[in-house]
Amino acid sequence: MSNGSTHRDIRRDLLMIADMVAPQSRLLDVGCGDGALLEYLAREKQVDGRGIEIRQSGVNACVARGLSVIQGDADTDLPDYPDAAFDYVVLSLTLQATRNPRKVLHEMLRIGRRAIVSFPNFAYWRVRLQLMFGGRMPMTAALDDPWYETQNIHLCTIQDFDELCARDGFVVEQRIAVDGHGNRSGWKLQGAAANWFGAQAVYVLHRR
Repeated sequence: MSNGSTHRDIRRDLLMIADMVAPQSRLLDVGCGDGALLEYLAREKQVDGRGIEIRQSGVNACVARGLSVIQGDADTDLPDYPDAAFDYVVLSLTLQATRNPRKVLHEMLRIGRRAIVSFPNFAYWRVRLQLMFGGRMPMTAALDDPWYETQNIHLCTIQDFDELCARDGFVVEQRIAVDGHGNRSGWKLQGAAANWFGAQAVYVLHRR
């Protein structure tokens, strides 16, 4: 394995996710990218990590790091895993790019005791202002592709996600609002304040 991802070269939201993971646990990172989170967790917390990544370039990068990652799709490949195979299943900034996000969440909580999910908040105040005054699809640090190139097909808001969790019986253990600079927001992740001032959100979920 390489020298490993450090605090300086891993996304801040991934560091927040890493803080939520217990040492020596079993974890599946869905849409793991280049494997930075998996490598960090293996080194810092001795986590037994696995990954799924849809892009071959990402799989190649993970293999070069010495990680156990396969090429796969969250929408089609999660049903292949047995119940409660992992302590955590992570989906970071990928939910909005899935074809059936509700099904993906249910699969995550079937194969994992807990799900850690992060997503961009489409009700963030900068997004609202760009729509209101610019009249065009907004672009922010969390939504950084133009509308004709984005992979995001199911954008949602924090309020939308809370309502889905309540409807489908997902228990919210922890929530973090992330501001436009990638730091924990000073606003509590609840109600209208979170929906306005959270550029992203990170949730820890489990089933009742």
